Amino acid sequence: MISKKSKIYVAGHNGLVGSSIVRVLKKNGYKNILYTNKKKLDLTDQKKVFKYLKKNKPKFIFIAAAKVGGILSNQKYKADFIYSNLSIQTNLINSAFLCGINNLIFLGSSCVYPRNCKQPIKESYLLNGKLEKTNDAYAIAKIAGIKMCESYNEQYGTNFKCLMPTNTFGPNDKYDDLNSHFFPALIKKIHKIKLNNENNLILWGNGLARREVIYVDDIAEACVFFMNKKLSENVINIGTGVDYTIKEYANIMLSVICPNKKIKIKFDSSKPNGTPRKVMDISLAKKYGWKAKSKLKDSILNTYKSYLKEIVNEKSKTK
Repeated sequence: MISKKSKIYVAGHNGLVGSSIVRVLKKNGYKNILYTNKKKLDLTDQKKVFKYLKKNKPKFIFIAAAKVGGILSNQKYKADFIYSNLSIQTNLINSAFLCGINNLIFLGSSCVYPRNCKQPIKESYLLNGKLEKTNDAYAIAKIAGIKMCESYNEQYGTNFKCLMPTNTFGPNDKYDDLNSHFFPALIKKIHKIKLNNENNLILWGNGLARREVIYVDDIAEACVFFMNKKLSENVINIGTGVDYTIKEYANIMLSVICPNKKIKIKFDSSKPNGTPRKVMDISLAKKYGWKAKSKLKDSILNTYKSYLKEIVNEKSKTK
């Protein structure tokens, strides 16, 4: 049992999910939270990671640190994605074991599942088909992390758990054109339309690819919820179980960000659609008593407000 006084290390505390885990831990009364920035601790450096964990000896670790990006960056920088993610997770998982830290949660991704697997996606579909080509390097790294946790549990009796979040959005997301996922990219596009008083929104592909999304605070709540749960399974999907087309998401966002303006949606067929459909089977998470609570429109509004603050902060830095 992880007590309120236990040391908890959050790797990746500045990122989308990591920052939310810190917020939720604090909200739930956990006070002894450890985190450090890249300058002080390079997670791709095995010796430094081991030294940090040996010195601080946390009771629990959340591995939310990862190199992430959208379709473009995943295609262009495959070597960077597979090397960085393999290094980060391998160093943290193995060093945790060597330091006698037997409790951690490794955050994977829904992209670990085959591109054309049955929907909704069950945990048992892992390694049952070909991956989506546009982000296979990232996916393979994450699969290696899952198998590493599984192997350490089997051989050494550790309690390393793996949560597989669906497409996640919220404060502290990436909005740059190269690294953003489709949801923050859409928020940025619609904001520009609002700012420039434009009338057209251009979507990649045909807009018919279906996606499930989840607000980041729901992911963080799931992490804290499963931190103290005894699990008989190694992998658990975390999502809402509900999916929409990219076009439908665009219309929902437009109603939140530009409620009084008529925007025409157009499509760029030269750009990829990605996986045709991706929605998680979350029955296992529900069996343990967890489900997402956030409402989509409220979550989009909260995310948009945080994006506006980010723009203001960036402008103040350049002055």
